[in-house]
Amino acid sequence: MEFRKKIEELLNEFLDTRKDLFLIDLKFSAGDDITVILDGDSGVTLQDCLDASRAVEFNMDREEHDFSLQVMSAGLSEPLVTPRQFNKNLGRDIEVLLTDSSEIEGELSKVDDEKITLILRYRKPKEVGKGKVDVEEEKEIPYSEIKKALVAIKF
Repeated sequence: MEFRKKIEELLNEFLDTRKDLFLIDLKFSAGDDITVILDGDSGVTLQDCLDASRAVEFNMDREEHDFSLQVMSAGLSEPLVTPRQFNKNLGRDIEVLLTDSSEIEGELSKVDDEKITLILRYRKPKEVGKGKVDVEEEKEIPYSEIKKALVAIKF
């Protein structure tokens, strides 16, 4: 069996036993350095990463094919890419870069298989008189229009 296919198969077998975890990315370098990025509905622990690593390493023969394996969790700096990741972050503020290069920041309020919905909160000038008024609106964004989405980190 081809090396990459075998790694993918072992990883999928592990993930079948852990329905709370899901694969975000699987990268192979030219020198067979493998990077696995996992996420979970309730986060990813160090033990989860160790278990995934063992599921692959213990079933591969390094004498037959030498490789290095790194298993990690998707950090805050990793973009949100799957509906499951967006769903996990409901209620949080996210920053979205759209395919037209515009940016939107808002609270993630709804997620489905085609789009996300953000609650945008901002102030705009009153139509009559001086001052500003608070505005809250919902904006639906199809996944096809999202270039990159990150959880907004506020201090």
